[in-house]
Amino acid sequence: MSLSIRNQLPGTVTSVTSGEVMATVRLRLDGGQDLTAAVTAEAVEDLGLAKGSAVRALVKSTEVSLATGPVEGVSIRNQLPGTVTDVATGGAMARVRLTVAGGELTSAITRDAATELGLTAGSAVVALIKSTEVSLSNA
Repeated sequence: MSLSIRNQLPGTVTSVTSGEVMATVRLRLDGGQDLTAAVTAEAVEDLGLAKGSAVRALVKSTEVSLATGPVEGVSIRNQLPGTVTDVATGGAMARVRLTVAGGELTSAITRDAATELGLTAGSAVVALIKSTEVSLSNA
């Protein structure tokens, strides 16, 4: 199956906390960072997710926000440090590619945001991803 989701990071499940309807799944990405996904309990069962399961974290580029440093005092659990490798701007939007330990991410943000943050190749950034925006697949 082909997907339009370009952000696909491999990792291993480190814990699953199930609730009645939803579950949080913690994983260690191949690059060493921790990532949290909030998925349905049904998805945990269907995918057979358990500690040690190999997975792939999938995130749409529109769900990857960028900051110029770590952000405190927010509910966003996933903050991955990285380096910008490319910025392409259009009339309203920008596509920002970055490397993070163990992989690459693409972020779709407004052109104004990219300009205000001064993003260029080599810029240090932190990718911010809400756990509810992380989907999982079997690796």
